[in-house]
Amino acid sequence: MEIINDYLVIAVVLACLCVGFILKHLVPGKGVNKFIPLIMAVLGIALNVWINSFSFSPDILLGGMLSGLASTGLYEMFRQFIEAGVGTFFKNIFGGYNE
Repeated sequence: MEIINDYLVIAVVLACLCVGFILKHLVPGKGVNKFIPLIMAVLGIALNVWINSFSFSPDILLGGMLSGLASTGLYEMFRQFIEAGVGTFFKNIFGGYNE
């Protein structure tokens, strides 16, 4: 668990999460979906290099990749959480409930 604390960069995770969400919902077709993890890993590396004043090391590489890929997992976790019942709860409240 310590490795995650050492290498996970929250700013990179959130930035990649936003870019991945936009790619998933803005680009038409399903062709881009299979490349989103790869795009997020590369973007995570680029953002982490930028955050670290354009220096590059194995730690920065690993931190960027881990953070970028964590954003895809975070997106999937929220999507499944919403589809598993929370979405039904909110649909009943805001969308009307018919018995």
